[in-house]
Amino acid sequence: MTAVPRWIGLPVTAVLLVVGVLGVQAANGGGSFAPKATADPCVHRDVTSQVDGIDGLTEQLVMIGLDKTACRLHVSREALTLELAQSGLQTDAEVDALREGLRDAVQQMKDDGTLPPASDLVDDALAATDLDPLLAAAIRVLPDSVIDAALKTDDVLLRTIDNLDLRSLLANVQDQDDLNRQITEATTQAVKDSLVARVRDLL
Repeated sequence: MTAVPRWIGLPVTAVLLVVGVLGVQAANGGGSFAPKATADPCVHRDVTSQVDGIDGLTEQLVMIGLDKTACRLHVSREALTLELAQSGLQTDAEVDALREGLRDAVQQMKDDGTLPPASDLVDDALAATDLDPLLAAAIRVLPDSVIDAALKTDDVLLRTIDNLDLRSLLANVQDQDDLNRQITEATTQAVKDSLVARVRDLL
């Protein structure tokens, strides 16, 4: 009897695997091809970051802030980021809503207890500056209790947001990823500058 070549069974095996995968998807509610509904930006959600320090803090701030902004404007987060990424088309209402959305994010993080004390951010801020080494060393030996009594993280963030030139920032945005990156980078640098300036005043 002539042996059947092994390659003949490969198409049959492939069909059985595909059928099996589709069966599992259908059993778990995956039989519908309807697009996934966009998330409601007004619904509270927990946001985490893969990085630490000021970078992680501002990344969370921007993600929550975009949700808060979208909620204020009664649009989805996706629609908002697409609109803001269209260079030169932002309205005064959108810019104002973004600033208030970022302020709302600070309040949410304060209420959630996810804002770190200012003392946790000082080393990160100093590492990003060209401050005189002796002055930086003097700042580093300040007790955490002194720093935290004089500086509140929410206050630093709110001052930073109020001073951001959001319109100029948005004018250089090319796409959604660029939007998140530029706002995060600008906020991060502003927070670092603000922290260093205000901690320096404690000496």
